[in-house]
Amino acid sequence: RAVPSAPSDAAWQKVSEYSAALLPQDLVEPRQLTATTTAVRIRAISNGTETAFRLEWADPTCDDLPGAARFCDACAVQIPQQAEVQVPAPQMGEAGRLVEIAYWNASRQAVVDGRGQSIKDLYPNAAVDHYPFEAQPLENSPTSQQAMATRYAPANAVGNQVAGLPSTPVQDLIAEGPGTLTSAATTSRGKGIRTANGWAVVI
Repeated sequence: RAVPSAPSDAAWQKVSEYSAALLPQDLVEPRQLTATTTAVRIRAISNGTETAFRLEWADPTCDDLPGAARFCDACAVQIPQQAEVQVPAPQMGEAGRLVEIAYWNASRQAVVDGRGQSIKDLYPNAAVDHYPFEAQPLENSPTSQQAMATRYAPANAVGNQVAGLPSTPVQDLIAEGPGTLTSAATTSRGKGIRTANGWAVVI
């Protein structure tokens, strides 16, 4: 039987819930010395092949717009790559002790749910004077428009995995300590929804 993939699935009401207190991120900059989210409520269901985690927490605001120095609402499940009695450090593991991380992001969820990624989609009141790739001499040449657009989107041009339109709200990552985070080849799935007082996310 498949594990539940939606936060609202009735199956979640049949399993116990654990309330986990959260630690502040005080190891590396930007340090967070006080936990702004104090706890997350967790449920888990496994069918022997897959495990689904449901995370729910209180958050009065929906922060799902990307931007410089702006952090979107997000959560993650971190699992040690090797089973050991003592687990690696919760802040992305530690040297020689890899952890696998499934990371859900509210901005990616908004895109998967249909929100566009243009300036007008993200900031409806923005005024744009001119985009080089929309200049009139290029209007009759989609190939030239695409080439110019790529020139002004270097992350897309070099194949940055975070650039472009995501197909899933969850990213798979691997790390062995802060500053070592990189993409992983696994294929986690997820879904997040706003609740009456915060977020409920399944990974």
